[in-house]
Amino acid sequence: MSNPILRSFEIAAARCEDLTPRVYRRLFRDHPEADAMFRRDGSDLVKGSMLAFTIDAMLDFAGERRGHFRMIECEIVSHDAYGTPPELFKAFFGIIAETLRELLGADWSTEIEDAWRKLLDEIEGVVAANYTAAQQGAPVPGPIVRT
Repeated sequence: MSNPILRSFEIAAARCEDLTPRVYRRLFRDHPEADAMFRRDGSDLVKGSMLAFTIDAMLDFAGERRGHFRMIECEIVSHDAYGTPPELFKAFFGIIAETLRELLGADWSTEIEDAWRKLLDEIEGVVAANYTAAQQGAPVPGPIVRT
């Protein structure tokens, strides 16, 4: 059985060479406060890199969980230090899903929808637990690694 999250990215990649402009247009439209968090010089490189790391972490989280998904936990702490609210941090993952849904159109199946809902719910749980731990100065809990 193929991974519906991976399949959604593969279909999107066949239709769009670079998701970065689409994702960030949607992010800044839905969360205008996020635009001010990016500097103007070199910002496109930062955005592209940030999106690539996020996609890699999401694919690992939705798949074998071999370690890349832990970037989500690390970035929770670093984004908290930048002053990024947890709601905005969580929203970025949903923005990616919405961008893919738009690109896939009729190819966005119930299976893909269900897989994305499950993934976003799991990520939301990790974000909430890690923000709470970070605010309390406690060790940051992580998701279970599949073996």
